[in-house]
Parts: sequence; structure tokens; C-alpha cells
Amino acid sequence: MATAARMRAIGLMSGTSMDGIDVAVIETDGHRILSLGQYKTYKYKQLVTDGLRRIAVLGGSVPPDLDLVALERQLTDDHVEAVKSFMEEFGYAPADIDIIGFHGHTIYHNPAAGITTQIGDGQHLANATGIDVVYQLRINDVKNGGQGAPLVPVYHAALLEGANEISENPVAILNIGGVSNITCLWRAHDGIEVVAFDTGPGNALIDDWALRHTGKPCDYNGTIDTPFIERVLQKPYFRRSPPKSLDRGEFLKLIDEIETHSPADGAATLTYLTASACAAAREHLPTPPVRWFVTGGGRSNPTLMKYLQNLLTPATVDSVERLNWRGDSLEAEAFALLAVRSKLGLPITFPKTTGAKVPLTGGILCRSNTRS
Repeated sequence: MATAARMRAIGLMSGTSMDGIDVAVIETDGHRILSLGQYKTYKYKQLVTDGLRRIAVLGGSVPPDLDLVALERQLTDDHVEAVKSFMEEFGYAPADIDIIGFHGHTIYHNPAAGITTQIGDGQHLANATGIDVVYQLRINDVKNGGQGAPLVPVYHAALLEGANEISENPVAILNIGGVSNITCLWRAHDGIEVVAFDTGPGNALIDDWALRHTGKPCDYNGTIDTPFIERVLQKPYFRRSPPKSLDRGEFLKLIDEIETHSPADGAATLTYLTASACAAAREHLPTPPVRWFVTGGGRSNPTLMKYLQNLLTPATVDSVERLNWRGDSLEAEAFALLAVRSKLGLPITFPKTTGAKVPLTGGILCRSNTRS
């Protein structure tokens, strides 16, 4: 068991790819990242992936014949199996872990209506693993007028504290998952300043297009439909000043607008749209970042990375691995930190990241009834 000043936490992330669970362990005092431990990804049962995708295709609506309670139970059981497998493989006992940060899976996000829905049973996870769990980390922010997203900027800031990359010239951490979001950081006289928001679509449209036209997620090179992209970037969301956040299904209908395109042209167009929306985020930043570091699945798409570099020049674009960060586990690590901060009563959302009026803590603590 860690001392009060140093806690060992497991973070769990179920992302918009809907195919599995990222598990990572870190040690932290809630402010600094003291050590990074192991990480691994575990696959969902196919019925969980299928259920989540059916909801996503409907923009967050649950099909009448889908049992959401049963889906949530199986999703939680898959998390239980992932945690137990992770601990067995890397030699941890429940007493070695102070807390689990459990994101669950977002099926609908509409902060303007005061709604953000993540499925996953935190109490069941706590009881089954023998470890206390913090979950529902977004809802307090939304209830208090915030966007409930993005949540990871506080982790980016913790990782970069003291790093040479941070100066008075801002740098950007660009997370391209199903939705893309940016954390812009720069050093001020009283510490690191942070601005963060969702920039627009990420991999979701590209993956959904590929699934519709080829039966599997993949990327293609083709002809870009520039007039289509210009029309999309005129939509109110891209002109709106932050704070702002998106649901994965926000731009789902855009796929229908290019239905007559070939699979390659559609994929190229949607990939360029993602890059263009990320680049357009500069309009909402105090100063354009001089360095961009990309995390999330998007960093593994060479076409997308090429488009980003072309659009963001003269700034440089690299993956977060250039910082010696672990892009595959970054969000899981972040939710480990968020769980510790929640347990300590520290804020996890801030006015310049989610639009909350004041820094807010959040999350629900579930104490395990099997912890010795």
C-alpha cells in the first residue's frame, strides 16, 4: 500500500474505437507523476463491441431491441477481467493498488442539455476487484455548467511540468481519437497556463466510412473534396469560441453527404477534414503553438499526420512519443491521475478546459466491500 503522499492507481479507458480497454498503472501524489508502470490493452467481448457500435450508429440512441442493462453489465465484467488479468500478469495484489479510475464508455454527450452518459458499474467493479473505484468523472462538471470534456489536460500539464518543451511559446497536445481535442500549454509567471477544447471530428468519421464501404476500419489515399470541407468548416461549432465539446455522433450525417464518393475519395476527404478542423483550432488560441504533439489513434495514420504537417507549417508536428510519452496508454494514465485527484478532493476540471465557472473536483467513489 502506498503512503498518503504517494498513491498507486490503475486507470481504465474505453475509447471511441469501441474494441477494447486500455489499462495502465501510475504512481502519483495527485500533482506530480512519480512513476509510470505497465500498460496493456484488452479486447472487449464481441457482443460489447457490437452493442456499442449499434448505439454509435444511431448517434447515442439505444436500439429498441438492445438491452442496455445487460450491455453495461457485460462491459463492466470485461473491465473486471481486464483488471484481474493485468494484475496477475504484472504481479499486483489488490492491496498494492490504492484506487482505480474507471471512465466507462461514453454513449451520449450533450452538455448543452446537461447530459453526459457513460455506462459502466463502478460499484460492481470495486467489489469484484477488491479495489476502491472512482467513476462518473464528467457529471459534476456538466451539472455545474461545464462541458464535461476534455478531462485529460490536467494530466498533460502534470507530465509537462518542468519539461524543456514548455516555455512562453505555447505547445499543443492534440488527441485524435473518435473526437479530436487540443490542450494548449505555455509557461506563465505563476505556472503552466492551459486552454483546451474539442476541435472537431477525429477518427470516428474515417472509421465509420471505412466500415460502411469496405467492412473494416482502414485508411485510403484518394481525391479530396475541398468544397465539401470548406462547407463543413462554416458550421457554427467551428466558429464558436471555447469552451466547447462534442459527442462522437455530432457529425455523423456528414458521411451521407459524400455517399456517392468512392471509398478512397471519401476516406481522403474525411481525413483531410479532421486535419483541417484541428488546424482551424488555432483561431481560438491566444498564440499559435510552435510545436504540436499528436496522441490517440490518429498519430498512427501517416496520411493524417502528413496533412497536419502541411496545414500547420511552420510549426512542427510529431507524435507524443517524441516526448517519451506513451500514446497508447496516455488516456488510461490520465484517468488514474484523475481518480487520485478525486479521492484527494482536488479539482479535475477548470474554467479554461471545460468552462466550469470555478475549478471543480468530480467523480463518485465506490468503496469495495471485499477489500481487506
